[in-house]
Amino acid sequence: MEPARELSKTLIKNTNNPKLAWQIFKRIASNPSFPSDAFNQSLPVLTRILIGAKMFTEIDALQHLLLTHPPQNSDHPMVLLIRVLAKSGHVNLAISQLQAFRSHHPNKPLSVSLYNLLIRSSLQENLPDCVRFLYEDMIVSRVPPETYTFNLLIGGLCDSGCLEDARKVFDKMCERGCFPNEFTFGILVRGYCRGGRVGEGLELLEVMRRMEVASNIVIYNTLVSAFCKEGKTDEAEKLVEMLREDGHVPNVVTFNSRISALCRTGKVLEASRIFRDMKVDKELGLPQPDTITYNLMLEGFCKEGMMEEAKTLIKSMKEIGVSLKVESYNIWLMGLVRNGMLLEAQVVLNEMAEKGVQPTVVSYNIMMDGLCKNGMLRDAQMVMTLMKNGGVAPDVVSYSILLHGYCKKGMISEANKLLNNMIANGCFPNNYTCNSLLGSLWKEGKVLEAEELLKKMKERGYALNIVTYNIVLDGLCKIGQVDKALETMHELWNQEDAECNDNNSCKPDLITYSSVINALCKDGKLDEAKKKFIEMIGRNVYPDSVIYDIFISNLCKKGKVSSAFRVLKEMEKKGYNKSLQTYNSLVLGLGMKSQFFEMYGLLNEMRERGISPNVSTYNNMIRCLCESSQTDDATKLLDEMLDKGVSPNISTFKLLIRPLCQIGEFRPAQEVFNISISIFGHKETLYSFMFNELVTGDELLEAKDIFMSALDRCFAIGSFSYGDFINKLSKVDMVECATEVLKKMIKKRYTFEPASFMPVIDGLRVKGNKREADEFAELMLEMGSEIKVSNQVNQNTKVFNHRKAVNNNENNWQNILHRDDGSGATLKILNKIQKGWGHERILNMQYPTYDFLDG
Repeated sequence: MEPARELSKTLIKNTNNPKLAWQIFKRIASNPSFPSDAFNQSLPVLTRILIGAKMFTEIDALQHLLLTHPPQNSDHPMVLLIRVLAKSGHVNLAISQLQAFRSHHPNKPLSVSLYNLLIRSSLQENLPDCVRFLYEDMIVSRVPPETYTFNLLIGGLCDSGCLEDARKVFDKMCERGCFPNEFTFGILVRGYCRGGRVGEGLELLEVMRRMEVASNIVIYNTLVSAFCKEGKTDEAEKLVEMLREDGHVPNVVTFNSRISALCRTGKVLEASRIFRDMKVDKELGLPQPDTITYNLMLEGFCKEGMMEEAKTLIKSMKEIGVSLKVESYNIWLMGLVRNGMLLEAQVVLNEMAEKGVQPTVVSYNIMMDGLCKNGMLRDAQMVMTLMKNGGVAPDVVSYSILLHGYCKKGMISEANKLLNNMIANGCFPNNYTCNSLLGSLWKEGKVLEAEELLKKMKERGYALNIVTYNIVLDGLCKIGQVDKALETMHELWNQEDAECNDNNSCKPDLITYSSVINALCKDGKLDEAKKKFIEMIGRNVYPDSVIYDIFISNLCKKGKVSSAFRVLKEMEKKGYNKSLQTYNSLVLGLGMKSQFFEMYGLLNEMRERGISPNVSTYNNMIRCLCESSQTDDATKLLDEMLDKGVSPNISTFKLLIRPLCQIGEFRPAQEVFNISISIFGHKETLYSFMFNELVTGDELLEAKDIFMSALDRCFAIGSFSYGDFINKLSKVDMVECATEVLKKMIKKRYTFEPASFMPVIDGLRVKGNKREADEFAELMLEMGSEIKVSNQVNQNTKVFNHRKAVNNNENNWQNILHRDDGSGATLKILNKIQKGWGHERILNMQYPTYDFLDG
C-alpha cells in the first residue's frame, strides 16, 4: 500500500501542474513491476486532475493505456475511469469509454452498480437518450437490472412527465424478476400527484396494500397534499384515517402538507381549523405545530388580506416562545407591504434589528418594492442607504426595484445615475434591469437614448432575448416607425449570430406579432396585418384571443362590422370565447352602424355568459345612441349603470351632457351634471365642461351660476370659455351680470385675458355708465401692464403658480390697443397710456391667498 500512497501524494502535489502529473503517472504505469493495487488507487486521483484541467486528449491517451493494462482481481482500471467521469458530470465521455471497453473486452462482465451510476448521472444531466441506450445495453449484455435500476428509470420518466411510460416500466419489473418496493411506489405516486392524476396515485396505493408492500408515511403525505391542492378535503381526511389503519401516526409533515395546500388554494379558514386542532387537541395525539406550520399559516393569512388574524398569530408566536427567525419576519413584511401597511412594515424592519435578527437583502428588497410601488421613491432610497449601513450589500434585485420605480415615474436621469452607481459598486445589471430602463426610454420618446442603451447591452455581452426586442419593436410601433419594426422583426427571424445566448430566445413570439399587427391595423394597413397573421401561423406561432381582438377592434372602429364578425367566427372556431374586450368592440361597431337592436342583443348575451359589462361597454353604447339623437335611451343606460353597480367615469357624463345641450335639453343636462358631482365631487373638469356647453347653448344665467361657483372653489379658469361668456352677456343686455362676474374674478385675484374687459366697457358706455366703464378700463390697463412685466421677468413661468395662465395674453392686449371699431373707450385708453396713467398701481397687485391650504 505504501507505493500507492506515495504515488497519490505525488499526483496531488502536482494538481496545479497537471501535465507533470500526467507524465509521472504514465512513466510509472508503464513499469510492469508497479503493484496493480497502487495503480488502481492512484487512477481516480489522476483522472480528477485531468478532468479539472480539461485535458480530454490526455484522457483518451489514458484510455489506450488502461485497455492494454493486465486484468486485475478488483475492478478493471477502465471501470474506475468510467465511474470517475460519470460522477464528474461527463456522462457522454463515460459512455464512450464504456463502449471502448466493451469492444476490447466483450466477454468481461460489467456490474449492475456501474450501469446504475451511469443511469443516475444521465438523469441528473437530463440526457434521456443516454438513459435509453444504457438500459438497452444492459439487456444486450445480460446484466440483470435490479429494483434500484427500475426506480431510477421510473423516477426519470416521472420527472419528464412521461407517466404512461413510467407505468409500463413499473408493470415490467416483475417480468424481469424484480419486485417494487416502497420507494418504487413512492416515486410513481409522487409522479401521478405532480401530474394532476392523484386518483391514479390512490389506486397505486391500493395495489401496494394488496401486494403487502410495507407503506410509509411519505406516500400518504404526498397523496394528502395532492388531494388538498385539488380542494378534495374529504378524500384527504379519509387518507389520514387510512394512514392510521396502516399503523402510522400522522406527523407534523402530514398536517403541514394539508395546511400548505389549503392556504395555496385560498382555503385559509379550513387550514386555520386544522391548525387550531393541532394546538388544542393534545389528547388526540395530534402533533404540535412547528415553525413551518406557523409560517404557513402566517403566509396564508397575509395572502388573503386577513391582517388582524396575522397580527394575532405573530403575537401568539411571541407569547409561547416560537422562534421568530428571518423567514417568519420576511413573510410578515411581505404581507404588510402587499396590503399597503407600509408604516407597520417599517416598524417590523426596525424590530428585527432590536431582536437581534439580522434583516437579509430579501427583507430590505420587500420593503423597497412596497415603497416603490406606492411611489415613495425617496423612502425606498433611504431603505437602500439603511441596508448599506447595516452591512448588507444591495443585490441586482435591490437596484432593479429602485430603477424600475424611477422608470415608472419617468425619472430617467435618476434611473441612469442609479444604473451607473450599480455598476460602480460591482453589481452588474441583468436583463430585467436593462429592459426596465429600455422600456421607459421608449415610453418617454427618447429614441436615441434607447438605441444607445441597446447598443451598450450588445457590447457588454448581455444575452438579449425576445423580451428586449419586444420592447424595442413596441417602441418603434408607438412612434410610428412600423416599417423599421417590420425590418427588425425580419432580421430576428434570419439572424444566425450569437446576439442571443439561446438563438431561439430571440425569435419573434406572440407578443411581437401582437404589437406589429396592432400598429398596422391602426395605420389602416389591414392587408399587411393579415399577411403578418398568415406569416405568424406559418412560423408555428399560434394566435390567441388577443390577436383576434386586435383585428375585431380595428375593423369595428373603421365601420367594417361584417368583417369583424367573420373574424369572430374564425376565433370561435379555434376554441376562443368572446372576452369583455371582444364584446366592447362589437358593441361599438354595431352602434356606429345604428344597429341598436343587435347592440342590445350583445349586451344580453354578455350577461347570459356571465360577463359583466363595464364602463367602456356602457360608454360605447351611450356615445352611439347620442350620435343618433337617442338621448333618452342613453340617459336610461346611465340609470342602468348606477343600478347595476357599474361606476361611471367622467367621460360617461361628458358623453351625455354635450348632446343634451346640443338639442336644448339643458335641464336633463344639469341633472346629469349634478349626478356627476355627487359621484366625483367638485371637479374642475366637470365644471368647465358644463359651463362651456351652457355658454355654447346661450344658457347664460345657468352658466353664470356654474362659473361663480367655480370661482368660489378657486378653480383654475384656463379651460373655461369665460371670454365668450362675458362677450355674450354684454351683447344681450346683461352687462350688469358681466360686471358682476368680472368684479368677482378681480376680487379672487385671477389673472385673465384683458380683452375680456372690452365688451363690458363698451356695454357700460352704451348704457351711459361712463364712470364704471372708466374704472374697468383702468383695471384692464393695469392687468395688461402686469402681464407684460411678468413675461419680461419670467419668460418660462406662469403669472400665478396656482393658476393656469392664458396663452398669448400679450398678443390679446396688443389686439385691444389696435382694435379699429370706433370705440371711444379704446381711444381714451390710448391717450391714458401715452400719459403713463395707472402704472403706479401695478406693484400693489398681490397674489391671491388661500389660508385653508396652510392647514
